[in-house]
Amino acid sequence: MGKQEEENKALARQMVDALTRADVAWVKANYADDFQIWVTGSLPFSGTGDKAAAVAGMPAVLDLFPKGLRFEIKAMTAEGDRVAIEATSRGTTFRGDEYRQEYHFLMRARDGKVLEWKEYMDTEHARKVLVGG
Repeated sequence: MGKQEEENKALARQMVDALTRADVAWVKANYADDFQIWVTGSLPFSGTGDKAAAVAGMPAVLDLFPKGLRFEIKAMTAEGDRVAIEATSRGTTFRGDEYRQEYHFLMRARDGKVLEWKEYMDTEHARKVLVGG
């Protein structure tokens, strides 16, 4: 694996850690200006957004999970500007519901910044626990 792939995997680890901390400052500093996020499904937070939308949405995580949502990387594969990340998360919602999710994230990087983030998950579980219904 080349130097670029190793650097991108390190950036992906930092990204997942920032998600766990709901670290808005890290996101602002490390998302490219033309950053794009995409979330699978038809949930209220599904679809495509830009850097401003991603930053604005981060406090909602703390609203939903007052004690935080912990992410854990299970495996990563990097090639070129892409990093494929298999991960899980767990947390307790403000209502006391247990949330355990499985993800596949696809991150693209450019010049040491996160350019694109795609999030694939169990949308049925997310709808049941987070949206209610």
